[in-house]
Amino acid sequence: MSESIAPPSDPLQNLREEFRSHLETFYGRLKLAPPYESVEKAIRTLTTTVHALPQDEQARIATDPALQWQQFRQAFEASGLVKKHRGIIAGLARNRPALDLPPEFDHFLGLCSA
Repeated sequence: MSESIAPPSDPLQNLREEFRSHLETFYGRLKLAPPYESVEKAIRTLTTTVHALPQDEQARIATDPALQWQQFRQAFEASGLVKKHRGIIAGLARNRPALDLPPEFDHFLGLCSA
């Protein structure tokens, strides 16, 4: 009888999926339609950026939420996603306590309000 062995998880794939989930949460809680092409571009930007890093740095990012959010923020900005719905998001961010978003999302809100 052979045992099924799960393939090792791909940290980069996990990071992409987490970023996508955060973007869906961000736009969903703001009640905005996500700009899908720009979301995909942001995910590609994250993938390219992290893939270009040395393996040890990738491993650190995979296990450190603060480093992950730093990468998410950079991809959000570098991909141009920050420019989509910017005015609407900046207006919503003025009343931060009314937003149903965890504090981590301030990484994205701060870029839209700058």
